[in-house]
Formats: sequence, C-alpha cells, structure tokens
Amino acid sequence: MKQFQRTAIATGAAQFVLMASGAMFAHGAYAADAVKRDDTTTVVVVGQRAALESAAARKKNADEIVDSIVADDIGKLPDKSVTEVLQRVTGITIDRTLNRVDPQQGVGDGIQHFAAEGTGVAIRGLTYVRSELNGRDSFSANGGRSLSFEDVPPELMTGLDVYKNPSAEQIEGGISGLVNLRTALPFDYKGSKGAVSVEASRSQLRGKNAPAFSGLLSNRWNTDYGQFGALVDVAHSRMRTRSDGTSLSPYIPRTDAVVGDKSGATRWITNGASWTTNNFDRDRDGLYGALQWKKDKLSSYLTYFRSKYDMTTTETSVSQNTPPSAAMLDAGAEFDSRGVLLRGVVRDPSNPGVSIGTQSRVAARKSDTTDIAWNTQWRATDQWTLTADLQHTSASSVGYDNTLGIGTFLPKLTTNVTTSPPTLSFDAADTAYLADPNHYYWSFTQEHRDESIATQNAARLDAKFTFDSTVLNDLRFGVRFTNRDAMTRSTHDSDWAQISQTWSVDTTGNGWQPLSDFAWLSKPNLRMPNDVATAQFANFFGGKAGMPPAVVVPNQGLLAGGPPASFTTLHSYTQAVCKQPCSQTWNPAAYGDDKGLNGQHEKTKAAYAQLRFGVDTLRFPVDGNVGVRVVRTDMAATGYTLFDPPQNPLPVVPLIPRLADKRDFNHKYTNVLPSLNLRMKASDELQFRAAYSKGMTRPDFYQMQAYTTLEQKVNTHQENGQSVVDSIDYQGTARGNPVLKPVTSTNFDLTAEYYFGKGNSLTLALFNKRLKDIIIGKTSAYTVNDTTGTPHDFLITSPVNGASGRLNGAEIGYQQYFDKLPGLLSGFGVSANYTYVDSRQNMGKSLVNGWCTPKGTLNANLARDLSGCDTDGRLLNADNTPLIGLSKNSYNLALLYDKGPWSGRLAYSWRTKYLQAVNAFGTTGSDGIDGNPDSPTYHQGSSVGYALPVWGGAYGQLDAGVHYNVNEHLNISVEASNLTNALYKQFMQQNIGMMERGTFYTGRRYTVRMGYTF
Repeated sequence: MKQFQRTAIATGAAQFVLMASGAMFAHGAYAADAVKRDDTTTVVVVGQRAALESAAARKKNADEIVDSIVADDIGKLPDKSVTEVLQRVTGITIDRTLNRVDPQQGVGDGIQHFAAEGTGVAIRGLTYVRSELNGRDSFSANGGRSLSFEDVPPELMTGLDVYKNPSAEQIEGGISGLVNLRTALPFDYKGSKGAVSVEASRSQLRGKNAPAFSGLLSNRWNTDYGQFGALVDVAHSRMRTRSDGTSLSPYIPRTDAVVGDKSGATRWITNGASWTTNNFDRDRDGLYGALQWKKDKLSSYLTYFRSKYDMTTTETSVSQNTPPSAAMLDAGAEFDSRGVLLRGVVRDPSNPGVSIGTQSRVAARKSDTTDIAWNTQWRATDQWTLTADLQHTSASSVGYDNTLGIGTFLPKLTTNVTTSPPTLSFDAADTAYLADPNHYYWSFTQEHRDESIATQNAARLDAKFTFDSTVLNDLRFGVRFTNRDAMTRSTHDSDWAQISQTWSVDTTGNGWQPLSDFAWLSKPNLRMPNDVATAQFANFFGGKAGMPPAVVVPNQGLLAGGPPASFTTLHSYTQAVCKQPCSQTWNPAAYGDDKGLNGQHEKTKAAYAQLRFGVDTLRFPVDGNVGVRVVRTDMAATGYTLFDPPQNPLPVVPLIPRLADKRDFNHKYTNVLPSLNLRMKASDELQFRAAYSKGMTRPDFYQMQAYTTLEQKVNTHQENGQSVVDSIDYQGTARGNPVLKPVTSTNFDLTAEYYFGKGNSLTLALFNKRLKDIIIGKTSAYTVNDTTGTPHDFLITSPVNGASGRLNGAEIGYQQYFDKLPGLLSGFGVSANYTYVDSRQNMGKSLVNGWCTPKGTLNANLARDLSGCDTDGRLLNADNTPLIGLSKNSYNLALLYDKGPWSGRLAYSWRTKYLQAVNAFGTTGSDGIDGNPDSPTYHQGSSVGYALPVWGGAYGQLDAGVHYNVNEHLNISVEASNLTNALYKQFMQQNIGMMERGTFYTGRRYTVRMGYTF
C-alpha cells in the first residue's frame, strides 16, 4: 500500500472510527496501520468498544480533518456496500436512484429507478468527490473521475478515510473532499493470519436468497534476505432485490378539461399514474493480493486489486400515454383550492380510448476495475526518506438497455391522486379487457448499448527531510505524473423507434399518416412464438398500495443482448400495416460512430512542498502544516460539428449546405493550490483546528465530448393535401464542451474537539466553501449561413463554466458509552451526528421577466435550462437555484451495545429533500400551455417547452445488527436493513407546489453471517 500519509500525525488520523460521524457503527477490529507503511508495529484492536477508543485517539492526534470507518473483523465493514458505509460519516449523503454519471451509459431515465444499494456520494452536499485506493487515484469507467463505490467489494476493505480539507501532499481533484479505501498488507499482522466468512441475505419483497463469502490468508517470514510477506484476499457477494414504483406525469393547466365546465377556471391536470416492478440481480467479485519485503533501510511492496460488478435488471411497467393536454375529465371531477386534480374519470376523445402502454425492459452492465501498484521506500539517512511509487489502473464497463412496448385503449381510467402512492381503479370490464392479448398492438422498441474503457499510468517521487529542531518537524516534497485515456462508444441517445403509434396511424384512409392500421396482436401474421406474457403485480408495495390488474406485456426473452435479434422481426410488422408505397424504414441503432464516440486524453504534472511544524513553548501549543501544490493539466480531444439538411425541403425553407466540420481540441491549464492546517491544544481534552485550502475538480470526461449536432426542424400542417410551413426551429445539441475549465473552490474549516473519558467525544465543525466555474447546461447561439448568405442562429444547449456558488455549514458529533450504569446497562452507548448546509448558486444572468415564453427563443431556453420552467411557461427558481444533490439537514443516530461477547447497533440515517436535476427525463416536454398574457402564444396548445426540477424527498432508513462472539475465533451476526419499510419519494417542482413525481418501495433485507479467524 502506498505511503499515503507519511507523517506521524497523519498516521494517527487514519483509524478514526466514528466519533463525529455516524460511522461509529463499525464493530471493532482494525488490524492495520493502513496509512503509514514503514516499520511501525501494528496494534490489533479487538471489539467495537476498543475500536472506538482507538479511533478517538487517532482523530485527536491528526493534523488534518479526517473521519474514518474501520472493519470490526477481517472482511467485515458495517454495511453491505461501500456507498452504504459512507452514508454513516458526518456530512456524507447518498442518492437513492440509478442515475449514472455518463449519459452515454444509459437512456437518460436512471433518475426514475430506485437503487437498492444507493449511489451518488456527496460530502457536505457537494458531489465533487475524489476517490483513492490506498492513497492512489482510483476510478471506474463511468465517464467520470471517481469510483462507482457500489462496484467495490467492501469485504476487501480494512477501512475508509474521508478527508474534508486535504493538504498539499494529497492528490488534487476533490473540492468536496476525498475518500480513501484501504486494504491490508502482510506486515500489518504479526505473523500468519487467516479469515473466512459465509453469509446469506434475503430480500423480503423479492423473496430470494443470495449467498456471499470472503476469505483472507496472510503470512510473513524472516530470511537472510530480509522480511517477506504475502497476502491474498477474495470476496464474492450476490444481491437479489425488487423495487416497486409509481409515477405521475407533470400537471398541465387547462380551462377546458372538465366536460360541461364553462367557468373558464384553470384546472391542473395530470394524466394519471404509471406503475413498475423492477428485479435487481447483482454479483460482485473482488480479488486482492500483496507481496511485501523489507531489509535494513529499504522496503518495497507490490499490490494487485480487481473488482468486478455484474448487474442485470428486469422491469415490467404500465403507463398511461394520453397526454394531459388531450385528456378530458367527466363531470364531477374533484379539485383542491388551487385547481389541482384530486379525483376524476379520465377519457381521451382524440383516440379510441385512454392510451395504455405496457413495457418490458432488460438492462445489464458489467464493470471491471484493475489496479496494480508498486512502492519502494529508502531511508537514506536518519533525516532523509525517499519514496517511489508506480501505478497502472484500467477500468471497463459494458452495458445494454432494451425496452419493448405494446399498447391498448381503455374507455376510461379512474384516477385518485390523494393517496400516496396514487390509486388507479379498474372495474371488471377493464380488468378483463387488459388481460386479453388481442386488445394490444405492437408499439415501439428502444435499444441502447455502450462500452467504456479507461486507463491511467501514474508515477510519483516523494522525499521527506526530518529537521533536528524544536519548531520544524519535517519537509515533504515531490512530483507526480499521469497519463490517462478514456473512450466511450455507444448508440445514439435512446434510439427509440415506433412500430405503430397513434400519431402514425390513419384511421380515416385520407390522412397523411404513413400507417393504415395498428400492428395488432390479433393478426396472426404479426405474432411470434412466446412473444407476450401475463404480468401479475403480486404483493405490490408489500400490500401498502392498491394492486394493479394483470396486464399483457412483451416477453423479456426478446430483449437480451444488443441489438436484440427480435427487433428486426418486430419492425417488419410496421411494413405489414404501412401504406404503399411504404415510407417507413428501420435499421439497428448506429453504434460507435462519430456521434456515439467520446475519446479523451489527459496528461498531468504536479509538484508539491509541505512543511510540518509545532510550537510547544506557547501557553497553548500549536502545530500543523503549510504547503502548496502546483498542477498542470493537458487535455486533447477530437470531435465534429454536423448538420444534415431536411430531405425534400419545401421551397420556402432556407437551404443550408451539409456541414461536417472535424476539429481537434487542446486545452491546457495550471492550478496553484495552497493549504494550511493548524491545531491548538487548549488542554489534554480540548483542542481547536483551523484549515484553509484551495481546491479544484476537473470536468468529467463525459462533459468534454467534442460533438455537436445541428437541426433545421420544419413544422408543418396539412391543408387540402398540401404541406404548409408553420415555423422553422433552428436547434442543436452539444454533447459536451472540450474546453471546460475545472471547478475551483476556496475552503475554510474551524473545529472544536472535546475528548472525555475512554473514547468519548463531542466535536463541532464549521465550514465555508466558495466555488467558481461551476459547470451548468446553458443555451447559446451558433450561427450558420444559408446559400444566399443569410445567417441563422441555431440554439445549442451545452455544458459551460457558467455559475459560481457558496455553501456554509456546521457539523456536530457526539459519542459516549455509559460506563457508570450498573451491570449489563454499562454496555450501552450512543453515537449521533448532525450536518447543516446552506448553499446558493449564481448563474450569472438575472431572469427577472418571470416567463420562459415565447417557446423556442434563446431567452426561453436559457431560462428553462438554468432554473426550470413550469408547464404554463412560468419561471421556477429564478436566481435562487440550490446546488445539485445538497440536503440542508442530515443526521445519523445510533444506539450501541458492547458487553462481553455481545455487540450491536440500531442505526438511523436521514436527510432532507435535495435537488436531483433541473432538466430531467420524464418531467420535460413541449406540450405546455402558455399562461403569459404578454406572449403571442397565450393559451395556445403545445406552446411551452417546460422542464420541472426533480427533487429527492426527505428519506430516513433504520438498520440494525446483532453480533455474538462464540469464542475468540468464531462469530455470528444477524443484520437487517430498512426495518421501517421506508418509501423513497421524488417530487416535481411546479408553481402549484412540490407535486409527487415518484414513489419507490423495496422493503426489508436480512443477512445472516458467520465468520472464523485463525
């Protein structure tokens, strides 16, 4: 393992267990001094209580602000994923949706799916988190710069360190802070060491058992050629869970939505609820090995780490597809005082009935990260220590995501949104209708696949000079070089394709639509063997919600792999119902071409110097470190700006030549990052800290894709069989921006720490961060001339360094065992922490007019992308958009017990609502109705391009564990998560309030474990 913190003070910081963090739930034995890798003898701490005492001492003696979690036994962190472990730390929160970093690695709707193990780690509300493995840079091939922590086997970890204000000697790149994952080395144990564990978990809702095991062997030998050590650690775990969900579409303002209502009152209408059941299967494997050697003043070690993550989800969903702008409500519909729909019977007079869609979906992903590192240290003299470190990291991720939909029509749908989840009612005729395959038609396919590869080679040289001084302790300095490549290939966007849709079918025989009929399953020539099945939503929401009726869904066996072979057959059904001559064609989605390719190359050079000092002659002794880090970044990318003119344009449409502009981009920048850490000891129990630093976080690789597409969209209608041009939209999309600058911050921290008794503590931290060059999506104009020389402005939304921000906050942590209680009660303890964060983001342009209309203008799109727009065109969050992912309040509370062979915890983790996205899949559209009386499109249909910000709701989860040591070698434990059956909710922000968007339920999960050490 790398000599990550090579100071005596930092060595004392890394084994902190949970004091000012909720992380105190780690039960006891940290068998490694995982930070300092020299000749220090490791002390094995046994038991939860002893570990907490040791952790408090380490935090007390640190010269940086560090929180940690340690394993209570070999291969046993307190939770089943690294992400879940991290949520226990003071100031850390996690997301609960499958929202992947890179939009190329999915179809963009991950925000609508619950994550069984949590995702998206944020430190003090910011997601600019850097990840390390044993003090070295580590990452997944996720289009970003850090690990997907859920991919990493927690069984291989001996502990986690969270640095909230890193010093100059630590690798740059984490404004929020950095998370260091630690593994063991052979010399961490006095001699031979072995451990094995087996466990089984069960999801109550899924009703499936899932096994796991881990094992470690380590030994060391003394020879004439020095000390040798070898260690191997393996882990495998499986998870089988299910989550049920419901969702509501955005509310649209209508004055004509209720039959017979002539009042002209505005009614806010949603088209009703959709529901889904998702089965999640995950296998996670880990392999870690280490060789270590030491002789005299020379030492060296070699490590190998590999983690593999294999995930498959199968999903069945039912949705109502009639848009709110077309839905009609029977007389008697109920509304609240704001005019928001509560209950009503929905119909669709524009179609044969209310459009219902059922979908089957299969998505899979395999991720792999391999890290090989070699470290050599030479103690040249009593004052000089030299260290060399080499590392190679490679990561890959391969995935696909395929959906097949069929549709039907119901005469009516009864909706009740006063319940949570919402309730849809079906009478006996509706239920029978939905169960008959002959009432369905083939609707659409959606295919996606991607492959990402990322590699990095890193070299580091460090030196430490120890002073013979009463004030100066040591000087550290060094250099680091990296060479990193990242490549992602994918299909284009979601690659949705119709088979037959309501808008493409001509039911009169005289329309312009290309299809003469729907591709009904009742037609024998439009069927395949085993192409559909009946979906039963058994035990929906664990019985906490009304059970949906049985519906016909596509067979999930048609969807595996990419591209599915069945899609060719399915799209041939379009030809069977197409008017002749047929204008409808389909080809498998293009894969890995210019549009679906993102290649990035990055080189960095860094140098640092850091001085440690201490003054003991003052009334209140002071120590700390001061340093500076200078880093040079050199980025390179190649991309295209493309435009294809419309086929067979009408004479009034300006003719713009085809554009295929290939460009090479190079971007270089230098950052100077000073830091200062101070500590003052008021007494043996009370001390204060102050920290200042400047930080930077480079743009994620997906944000720098050099690819822009332009579109000349001609909007027409038919008159007397002729196309008439209504308008022409000049628009475009930039997938990334290759010349983005890093986000930078100035950070201040103040702490007060009071240590009393054995391992008891009370701590307070105040922090302030000032951010510059925050990356946001922003609309700008790209000008292209037509063949007559007339310029046309294409409105392009792209990521830019367009905002600044600040956040202030406070953390408080408390830990104590109640030793003075009598008898068995003396084993009880408590751990609690609370974090408050307040933030503000300034996006550089005041949006004071309050509206996002008229639709399609630069100002309207800019307002929509920055702050969000309601479905009536009214601006949301004007100049007051909070930072993404930030909860104002969060806390952890745990009741602990440790007495004799028994230990346990009852732990609750909670956070308030937080903004997930301003412009998110599922809450955007173009069918809003303009409510701006000064707009030329006032009260016209489809006159608003809206984007409703999506918020994750307040969420708390109660977990518990009981552990029993049969003897010094054998232990057993029983653990449970989500004991209260908590629901995770999302909300869409509208001017009528925070409206429920989605509700997810996954139920309880139980685990039984047995471990043996020798």
